[in-house]
Amino acid sequence: MKKSTKLDKPLLIIMFVFMIFGLIMVLSASSMASYMRYHNSIYFYLIRQTLFMLIGMIAFLIAIYFPTKLFKNTSPFMIIVLIISLFGLMAYGAVYNSSQSWYDLKIITVQPSEIGKIFIILYLAYYYNKHKNELDNQWILLKPIIISLIIIATIAMQPDLGTAFVIFGIVVLIFYALPLKRQTKGPINKIFVGGIVLVILTIILTGGSFLRDYQLKRFQFMNPCERYEDKTGYQLCNSIIALKNGGLTGKGIGESTQKYLYLPESHTDFIFPIIVEEWGLIVGLIIIFAYMFMLYRILKIAKKATDLGNAIIVYGVFAYLLLHISINLIGTLNIGPLTGVPLPFLSYGGSYTITLLFSMGLVQRVHYETYKKNKK
Repeated sequence: MKKSTKLDKPLLIIMFVFMIFGLIMVLSASSMASYMRYHNSIYFYLIRQTLFMLIGMIAFLIAIYFPTKLFKNTSPFMIIVLIISLFGLMAYGAVYNSSQSWYDLKIITVQPSEIGKIFIILYLAYYYNKHKNELDNQWILLKPIIISLIIIATIAMQPDLGTAFVIFGIVVLIFYALPLKRQTKGPINKIFVGGIVLVILTIILTGGSFLRDYQLKRFQFMNPCERYEDKTGYQLCNSIIALKNGGLTGKGIGESTQKYLYLPESHTDFIFPIIVEEWGLIVGLIIIFAYMFMLYRILKIAKKATDLGNAIIVYGVFAYLLLHISINLIGTLNIGPLTGVPLPFLSYGGSYTITLLFSMGLVQRVHYETYKKNKK
């Protein structure tokens, strides 16, 4: 039998549906900004996103073709490269949206922290699989978490708190997916909870003085339309207007009014409000349920994995998707702070699209390896 017959077909189908719909919405949401703000063709971002997806599909096929053992075994080297590239940004990084997080290669910009998400997942999978019989040793258990925290701190200093929070969430969720005894988890639970409480108290007691002004303003997300002319309310209020404009069935494809520069990041962070404005609340809910189904299929593959390292890879991708979806929707729906995290498969982006598709390829590879092992 061919490998393609051993892939998770429902997951594959829904991924392609999201990709096609994502291209349609990137064209619709970006057309006005591309023409009116940047004086480019209305197809500028569509062409670039199509290119990113083609490169991502190559990465997807590479992940399916090669054994996960290869990626896990090279992950320590990947982590070293990641750390070097993150420190290199301090001297050679390009600044976009107030964060020095990109290398500008002229043709394309590369964001190491985005690619680093999958590097960290693979490294944790490699490390914990290698030491699966020594997980009662708390030093062995915490060593990769300490390395991850160093990486997270470096990303937070760029500053890119959204990406840092996503990676932190991935690490925490992978940790809780490990088959550990209760007495082993207990002390570490206290460290996690204590750390979170310490951060919250520091923000309260210092008034967030260590945060930049625009970061502090993200916590002012309540009643944004009362601050329409202020930066803390303008984008979120226009997001709410877009959601209300759509009603149940939407204004029609391409008919959004909020993409006319009212939402500056309409093709990236605010793609969901544009979707609801054009397609309606019903399609918006269908998208959320489709994400839930995708996460369910991924979780199912993780639970069936016969190898701890492979299970960690899939749990990591599950956490990666869950955090991106949750954080983006919480921000754009005005439920919590806006952090600038893209919506999987739908938002425009280079490094994130390629990393996402490579991650999905790894999930399919794990499914294939589990199938192959169970057939022996």
